[in-house]
Amino acid sequence: MNLIKFSNFYYRYKGNEEYALKDINLEITNNKFILLAGETGSGKTSLIRCMNGLIPQFYSGYYKGAVVINGKDTNKTPISELSTEIGIVFQNPENQLVAMNVEHEIVFGMENLGFPKEKIHQKMEEVIRLTEIEKILNKAPFEISGGEQQRVAIASVLVLDPKIIILDEPTANLDPLFANKILQLLKKIQKERNITIIISEHRMDLIFPLIDEIILIDKGEIISHDSKLNVVNSLEFKNLQINKPRIYSIFNELKQRKLYNDEIPFSIEKGIQLLKTLI
Repeated sequence: MNLIKFSNFYYRYKGNEEYALKDINLEITNNKFILLAGETGSGKTSLIRCMNGLIPQFYSGYYKGAVVINGKDTNKTPISELSTEIGIVFQNPENQLVAMNVEHEIVFGMENLGFPKEKIHQKMEEVIRLTEIEKILNKAPFEISGGEQQRVAIASVLVLDPKIIILDEPTANLDPLFANKILQLLKKIQKERNITIIISEHRMDLIFPLIDEIILIDKGEIISHDSKLNVVNSLEFKNLQINKPRIYSIFNELKQRKLYNDEIPFSIEKGIQLLKTLI
């Protein structure tokens, strides 16, 4: 069964004549780590808003078609109910942290949804261990670092046991060291929980070794959705004006000079091995 299914979906924001999303047909299955990539203004954020019901329930506008999350129509299912299926972590996590301290932040969603106390305690212990935030439980969100805020935001959605977690540029405000730690944490969560993670991310060198699939979006349309190997070696990826991994740039240049004619690798290790054969 598809966790996420878009069927002939169109959407334009109120007051806009142009569609933000056009003819979206997309199917996403379980236990995948997926990169959502596209140029600025391509529709990435709008696509994410559709997945948790913010479009069309919060952002008014015109739409047609359907979005179904684990069997639930996002237009007919309350956002509170969808939150147990899909969790969203935004670019600036401080904006979604509302409690007085980290511990209260983690239990906030469960208490609002009426979880029993025993389950609240159990789930809280699980996500605290998994996200490694034991030492900051009594601190207020504004007292902790950006990387710690991201961990807390991830914990606060993970505690609801969603089958999907979506992150919109989660490392944008982090230095490379903490960015890598957050991405490694997400991969660990994806493997341990057997869930699907969809991430819009511009730090390609860090995320490429971790992903299974890539969704390319351009001018509001999905132009490719496939394994990372197939997408990286596609004309659509080559032509899209986005930040690309350095390993891709190196081998694309070699292909342009007719010094290399095979598939472009997607890992540094594989790239080094191939470069040795060309020397």
